[in-house]
Amino acid sequence: MRDKLTRDQIDEILDEMGESLVLMDDMDEALIGISQRPNEPVVAVYSYDSIIDVLMAHDGMSYDDAVEYAEFNICCAWIGPETPIIVRSLVY
Repeated sequence: MRDKLTRDQIDEILDEMGESLVLMDDMDEALIGISQRPNEPVVAVYSYDSIIDVLMAHDGMSYDDAVEYAEFNICCAWIGPETPIIVRSLVY
């Protein structure tokens, strides 16, 4: 398991790369990397499973409530071309 990065560490890495990203509030633990398509902005990449884990651990939600919240409030959010990517694993 990898170490979790703090927001300060994430900001420091991005500063060193010369990049800025739209990051989700209170989801640093679910951040798994960055991605970029040719001629597109760099975007943050989050793990769907980790988002659910964060909602359950930090907000005290049940699994079903966390999934419902994530689907409605996080996965469907569009804030333009810099909207973060949410990755769903096919391997468990």
